[in-house]
Amino acid sequence: MTSSPHTLEDARAALHEHFGYAAFRPGQEAAVQSVLAGRDTLVVLPTGGGKSLCYQVPALMLPKLTVVISPLISLMKDQVDALEARGLPATFVNSTLSSSQISDRLARAVRGDVKMLYVAPERFDVGTTAERLRDAGVSLLAIDEAHCISEWGHDFRPSYLRIAQLREKLGWPPTVALTATATPHVRTDIVAQLKLESPTTIITGFDRTNLSYHVLPTKTDSDKDDALVHLLRSTDGLAVIYASTRKAVERIALLLERARISAAAYHAGLDDERRHGVQDAFMTEQVRAIVATNAFGMGIDKANVRLVIHYAMPGTLEAYYQEAGRAGRDAKPAACYLLHAFPDRFTHEFFIKGAYPDKALVEEVYDVLRRNADQSGGVDLSPDEIASRVKAKASGRDVESALRILTQAGAYGVAQEGSARVLVRLLATPERIKRELGSNDSMELGILRAMWRVAGAALSDGATIDLDGLPPGLGGSSGGMPLLDALQSRQFLEWRRAGSGASLTSAKKPLTAFHIDWAVIDRRRKNDLQKLDSMQQYAYTKGCRRGFVLRYFGDPAARTSCAGCDNCLGTRVDVEQGGAPSMRGPAARGKPKRRATSESDRVAAAEDAPTLSGADEAMLARLRDLRRTISKAESVPAYVVFPDRTLAEMAIRRPTSENALGEIRGVGPVKLEKYGERFLDVLRSADETEAA
Repeated sequence: MTSSPHTLEDARAALHEHFGYAAFRPGQEAAVQSVLAGRDTLVVLPTGGGKSLCYQVPALMLPKLTVVISPLISLMKDQVDALEARGLPATFVNSTLSSSQISDRLARAVRGDVKMLYVAPERFDVGTTAERLRDAGVSLLAIDEAHCISEWGHDFRPSYLRIAQLREKLGWPPTVALTATATPHVRTDIVAQLKLESPTTIITGFDRTNLSYHVLPTKTDSDKDDALVHLLRSTDGLAVIYASTRKAVERIALLLERARISAAAYHAGLDDERRHGVQDAFMTEQVRAIVATNAFGMGIDKANVRLVIHYAMPGTLEAYYQEAGRAGRDAKPAACYLLHAFPDRFTHEFFIKGAYPDKALVEEVYDVLRRNADQSGGVDLSPDEIASRVKAKASGRDVESALRILTQAGAYGVAQEGSARVLVRLLATPERIKRELGSNDSMELGILRAMWRVAGAALSDGATIDLDGLPPGLGGSSGGMPLLDALQSRQFLEWRRAGSGASLTSAKKPLTAFHIDWAVIDRRRKNDLQKLDSMQQYAYTKGCRRGFVLRYFGDPAARTSCAGCDNCLGTRVDVEQGGAPSMRGPAARGKPKRRATSESDRVAAAEDAPTLSGADEAMLARLRDLRRTISKAESVPAYVVFPDRTLAEMAIRRPTSENALGEIRGVGPVKLEKYGERFLDVLRSADETEAA
């Protein structure tokens, strides 16, 4: 690995020029220095710690392309929108684009017209994308949400396991892996799975000193509804409420609207236009509360969220801490509440059981399928019908989980109506094929060879073939089916459409003929149950909640007490049936005490959280109005124009010249040129008596 000729001073200059910040945050500087030195790097920064700058700043300085692996379509689009708004050369490719758009963007990346290319890991599973990028030159590979690569992480994604192969295809470029939540075990796994070479590991404290943590014990949804409404009515500021299902999200949003608390629902079931509309309404503060599944929040830079409430217990502490971390990113005090009921656990156990079914059930389901398959392997049984025929006590949902394992192993499949999947059974012997077709390079021989490469000897028993997956010269389904007809008329084979039915790949094969790693399935089941246990222990602990979380993540800063959780504050919240929550204990008679901090903590907090007077608040409101107008006109989230922290500093300092405005954190040259005069007009028009 070769290092960059650029220095840390160059990086600070780039940070100020392109992003408007005078200095890096803790952890960022060490990460940037390691990346510029050409070293593999593992970065663990808390939510709101600015992970993206750890690769975005070096990307602008390195000579060739930076490839960024990102797991969410919405996340990569938001980050690219923010970069483009700053005039920085970045683009993304994902499934929302047409094939011509993807080709155009990849061509731009290969030509060197962009410095950062955001992609999902699945993009490299087929085609020659990796080879094209390697030939063009990749200076850096950045992997966001790197915990997804570890089966011990809280959001394991099998597609991430192939990133090590991608590194090899790209020519082993220096790699930076970034995450906000990783236990020591997960950090070790990330390094091993990615094959990082003696990486620099940068871990800043997990502790968010401005956040307070509370658990409200409840018994019913009615209790939770009462507690939720009470918390929102008794606490000022923006709020994010996390719920576990789409149905719950919709119901809770309606509940809040009926309680005259402006709220909007956000989940993956909404179409793109509606999701963007809801997100923008929250970012521009047209609604006070957003009720969401965990689909909301990734990469969202809304600094002034004062309250995060979990309506139901998440399945892992990683997920809880990441979502709770959406609060107080402006370094001002914010509160995180978990509305906990013991039955919340059952929901997670149900999903864990569905994700990792028992071996005995999978074997029984496969036996039922084999006994009821027709000659071509077709099976006309619903999951409930299969459940009624297995010896073990099982529901239709249990059978569905077993069928998923069989599908992943290649033993079973369901073809969609109108698909190119066909069931083919080879009748002719190799000798006959060679004798009658081998002397000419016919299309019939070509399709037989192609199907044999896919299915091998299984073709003699009958195999499912995707005609569109065969070499393009055979014409896909439209060209392949006439060839199959011709071969069938000469009794070389027999075939039929797979239709929309389910079928076994080969009903004659035992389950042992297919690869299923039962040890991995058992290990992941146990791991997920252990994580669920840790989450529930957090809810029930009588000790310091902050210390509990920090010990879980292996943070040496963990202590036995703090002044920022309900247990250490001595508060207890009781939710009585049909009534509002009541707080008891010494802290209930006054405001919660601030956690003791060091002088350096206080200085950092003062820099990140400017104090506004009444006149400053009025100016801030006018600046937000202008930002809202610009964001609507440009169809970008409000924070892409300027984040709240930048507007707050404008409201306090009241710059009247471009030079003075350019000194404010978050105002770089591109934004100064693009928006500067419009914001200066608002600042200059302020009544002189307002100025502090």
